[in-house]
Amino acid sequence: MKKMSRYSICSGPVICCILVLFSLMCGCVDTDTAPATDTAEQEEGITPPVCIPPQSEADFQEDLPPIHASEVSITVLYDNNVYDPHLQPDWGFSCLIKGCEKTILFDTGANGSLLLKNMEKLQVTPEEIDIIVLSHIHQDHTGGLESILKIKGDLTVYVLQSFPFALKEQIQGYGAHVIEVDHPVRVCSHVYTTGEIGAYISEQALIIRTDEGLVIITGCAHPGIVRIIQKAHDLLLSDIFMVMGGFHLQGATQSQIQEIIAQCQELGVQYAGPCHCSGDMAMVLFEQAYNTHYIPIGVGTIIYLGELE
Repeated sequence: MKKMSRYSICSGPVICCILVLFSLMCGCVDTDTAPATDTAEQEEGITPPVCIPPQSEADFQEDLPPIHASEVSITVLYDNNVYDPHLQPDWGFSCLIKGCEKTILFDTGANGSLLLKNMEKLQVTPEEIDIIVLSHIHQDHTGGLESILKIKGDLTVYVLQSFPFALKEQIQGYGAHVIEVDHPVRVCSHVYTTGEIGAYISEQALIIRTDEGLVIITGCAHPGIVRIIQKAHDLLLSDIFMVMGGFHLQGATQSQIQEIIAQCQELGVQYAGPCHCSGDMAMVLFEQAYNTHYIPIGVGTIIYLGELE
């Protein structure tokens, strides 16, 4: 599949500036050191970001019965791999999850105008989005956020607690409700985030609990794809139905990738769909290993979970 260079990305002017400045810093701005919300902001209705208290693993394991996989679809709105030739690929990732209690946008790609163009061709509108979950701070996953918020600001955005305070304020400025994540959180019925994983580049992945097993969606898997899969399994004590998204294996050797594939198979991953930063070699090797259970993913891919054999 054709790929676009990561250096071709661009994004909205305001949030983009915050992300660029943040990437130049050695650390993240923690909420403990962020300035307190002043009285004027409170009067304007801007409230501080909410951090949900930790839940025990038992709370997740005793949740509602899993959702039927046949009810869930995942549409890839943004990716650097080509699937639908009518859509434009670009370095980054974004997908839309429909069929759960809420419609969820996972990541927003790098370029807001391109994201909106692809959405329009796929007959997806920002107005139907209820929740946005951002996997990590990198621009190729957050660059389209401002374009969505300009059209629909009244939604909930799940960000890592380590995100810059200024970015959280910008999101709130559009009227969005910001939820800070540092531990596993239930996003809505049957949908969870792994919580913040990793130290150097923190990240969260999305988990959908279906009657076929867990569906795990990753942005870049900087902390390690196997580590993320293990985290999801330990959290919900369920089989792994499908893992898709960026696996961050572009610079890995063949032997390293084969070892990761072996570990995925040992963990019981039934379907694999690497894309974005996974790299061509990883996609080829995963396809060889998973055969008919390999899912080719690029911009425009629509996965109907109920149609997977």
